Amino acid sequence: MKIEELIKLVDDAIANVKIAIVSSKQRIFESPHTSWEFTKRSLELEDELEKLNKIREYLSTFSADEDVEERLSKEELKELLEYLRVMREMKTHEF
Repeated sequence: MKIEELIKLVDDAIANVKIAIVSSKQRIFESPHTSWEFTKRSLELEDELEKLNKIREYLSTFSADEDVEERLSKEELKELLEYLRVMREMKTHEF
């Protein structure tokens, strides 16, 4: 896998988390009974977005056509891909 491909996966995850943040922020005002829950979820998602942006920034320091395996161990890559899969596959109802 090339760095460019991994950055694309990170970008997809970032987009999905941004949508989740907007969704959570909109739901804050639905009911005073659920306001805190959606505020808390929104803040958690902001933390995930920051983490994803740091990952993207780190990957951007490498050449786009470089193999990821040259920069990350197999275990690191496996963990990162699993994390990105979870972030990309979140559904609106899970937010």
